[in-house]
Parts: sequence; C-alpha cells; structure tokens
Amino acid sequence: MAITAQMVKELREKTGAGMMDCKKALQETDGDMDKAIDFLREKGIAKAAKKADRIAAEGSTFIQSEGNTAVILEVNAETDFVAKNENFQNVVKDLSHHLLTNKPADVEEALDQKMDNGSTVGEYINSAIAKIGEKITLRRFAIRTKTDADAFGEYLHMGGRIGVLTVVEGTTDADAAKDVAMHAAALNPKYVSRDQVSEEEVEREREVLTQQALNEGKPENIVAKMVEGRLGKFFEDVCILDQPFVKNPDQKVRQFLESKGAVLKDFVRYEVGEGLEKRQENFADEVMSQVNKK
Repeated sequence: MAITAQMVKELREKTGAGMMDCKKALQETDGDMDKAIDFLREKGIAKAAKKADRIAAEGSTFIQSEGNTAVILEVNAETDFVAKNENFQNVVKDLSHHLLTNKPADVEEALDQKMDNGSTVGEYINSAIAKIGEKITLRRFAIRTKTDADAFGEYLHMGGRIGVLTVVEGTTDADAAKDVAMHAAALNPKYVSRDQVSEEEVEREREVLTQQALNEGKPENIVAKMVEGRLGKFFEDVCILDQPFVKNPDQKVRQFLESKGAVLKDFVRYEVGEGLEKRQENFADEVMSQVNKK
C-alpha cells in the first residue's frame, strides 16, 4: 500500500524514530502501524547492541527526593552534546522516578524491573538509545532515607557534572544540609569521619609519610612524631568533618554542623565519568569522521 506523509508523521510521534526509519518500517510492514512500531523496537534493540562496546563517559548526575526518601544517580552517554539534550535529560528523570518509587537493590535488579509503560528499564534504555543515537547506561545510583527530624542536602554542580546528596540528622534545615553538599562537591572528601578510614589505609599512609621524612634527612628520633602530625593533614584531605568549611574556612565542617545542632550521617558524591575511560576524539575530528562516511 502507499505510505503517506501523515502515516510517517504518526509513527514518528509514537516512536521518536527518524523519518526515514519510520518510512522504511511502514514499507516493510505494508503500512501496519502496530507492526511498524514492533519493527522499530526490534531495530532499536539491534542498534543498541551495536553500540554496546562504545565508551559512554559523559552524561549527568541527578537527585530527586520525595518525603523521607531520596535518590542520586548517574546516567552516561557518549558525548557532552547529547548529555545536554532534552531527550536525554528526560530519560534521566524517568529513571530517577522509577528508582525512587521501586527502590531496587542494584543496577542489575533495576534493569529487570517493569516501568509504568510496561517495558523493563533495560528495554526503555534500549529504546532511548535508538531514539537518541548514542550508547546510554545507568551507571550507578544510591537511595537514602531520613526521618521527619532530619534533612536532605541536594546539590548539582555545572548542570549535573557533579551531584552530592547529604543526610543530616538533628535539623530540618535543608539549606545547611545543602551547604555541606556544596562543600563536598568542591573538596571531594572520601569519608565522613576518621573512624571510617580503614586501618590498612592509615597504615599505608603512615609508611609513605615515614619514608618521605627519612628521605628528607630527618632524624629518626623525631620522624614518628612528624608522621603523626602529617597524618592530621591526610585526615583533613579525606574526611569531610575535618576539612575547613568552604563557606567559612575559619571553622571546620564539624563546627558548622555543631552550630546547627546537626550531625552528618552520610553523603554520596558522584562526578560524571570518574574512573571511566574518556573518548579522545575532538569535535573537529568527530565532524570529519561523519563527513567521510557520506
């Protein structure tokens, strides 16, 4: 049967696929709209599989809270350009809503869960890959809870390049909790307090500092005392409560919280792409590679 422009338009609106893909799907299925949708879904999954070995180290973090539950997540794409795209941002928000509502234990469990539209999270991501044209991955997420007497601090830096969620007990002052989240975004601490640092890590740092002091020619009888002093600086680097508060360097984060009658229970800090291999192509090379394919 003849494929009309109106049929192509309708299929595009239903699937978000490209115009030529929609036209081909309708031609392959003799104009049957439902079969054409299935055809595009199958094609989308195939496209997603081809993109599975690509590097997705760009993307966005996002935070959403509802009542006493909050979620922070990182969703990756291949390019910063796509990460800023409205369609990608909608994917991030849809995933955030699902995670907050269904509270899966991990990414693997999340991918198998059904969404409101009937598809699994994994199928939904594959559909988004077909629509957007880049590999997209739900990399990680964390769900945190609090009581009515506590506060969440939510902070997204540079449009989501860095996301921090804090859980502060003893106060409902969300602004104070957000200030601590902003601090964590800026100074990138690893732990809340010294008691969270493993003895192995402390001992390894002590050995490094000892060797440094000996290499500097310091007398052995004072090296141990020097090392303990330098360990204080190490804790200041990795423990948020020991760090000078970015909004007031004259006080530690611990002192800022104490002034609010509060205690930092936990924080989660995600930075997009940390620990992932980055693509080395620049924009000019990327454009030329596309031109050369035509």
